[in-house]
Amino acid sequence: MESLGDLLKRMPGGSNALRQADKLMEDLLADPLVGLLRNKYPELDDDTIRLNMNKIYQCTKEYRSCSNCPGLDACPNDFEGHYTELSCERIGTLIQLNDRKVSCKKLLAKQGENKIRSRIRSFYVDDRALSQGYSADEIVSKDVERMKAVGQLMRYINITKEKGLQQEGLFMTGSFGTGKTFLMCYMLHELAKAGFTGAIVYMPEFVEDLKSLMMEPLKLKETVDLMKETDLLIFDDIGAENLNPWVRDHVLGSILNYRMNRKPTFYTSNYGLDALEQHFSFTNKDGDELHKGQRLMDRVRPYVELVHVTGHNKRGR
Repeated sequence: MESLGDLLKRMPGGSNALRQADKLMEDLLADPLVGLLRNKYPELDDDTIRLNMNKIYQCTKEYRSCSNCPGLDACPNDFEGHYTELSCERIGTLIQLNDRKVSCKKLLAKQGENKIRSRIRSFYVDDRALSQGYSADEIVSKDVERMKAVGQLMRYINITKEKGLQQEGLFMTGSFGTGKTFLMCYMLHELAKAGFTGAIVYMPEFVEDLKSLMMEPLKLKETVDLMKETDLLIFDDIGAENLNPWVRDHVLGSILNYRMNRKPTFYTSNYGLDALEQHFSFTNKDGDELHKGQRLMDRVRPYVELVHVTGHNKRGR
């Protein structure tokens, strides 16, 4: 039986292909990375290398690409975010070189971040507030005037990580643009990393959309059930919405009634607790209904720690 080399020589262009294979073999044997591979697997002989030139070349090429990584989005490897890993084993008298694709650190980090974000639902809040990432240093140093509020938030995060979900949430009040939503999103992100689910709801738009959801009872139930069951629920900018009795009593009241003594609810508002009670006590349809405002606040006031956020307006900066 003639050899593969003899067969290639007789084929059109075969001699050139053979020369290219010989040159590749020569380059691989001189490659320091192949030298490291042979140090790890002394049984890896020249014949096995020749039989597996494509695997070894792929591995060295991808290793060098990863060493000068241009970023996950511009990954030059054949399988984005992966590199080839080689291992050698002896099976009887045969030496077998195995290759497998391995996820790189950048891909694993991205997958981990996506998993964290999957635990957080956002209703009408700009997703950039949740997706850009945070650093504790930025939270602390961005505005020294809100240091006390940041301290309360950090304590709450640490207690929840150590002891699990608390029954009490936070009511974060302060002037426009002081970073209340930003701080709450930071809390969601940190606690999502610890495995908790969360949702943040921008109240003015949510209340407007509830009017259309009245005609879609299944979708309404799905939305309300999610807000009842999620570990951490934030009502963002509460008090800025135009309430009607149905939203106040049958939607908001139902959610809060379910969550109290079960799971913490959080709020950001330009109102204090007393002013929010007055807001809940008035609707355009029925006018003043003080007892209904008080009833709703009975599901808010006892279950929150008050956090005053001071500082300057950061919007547009």
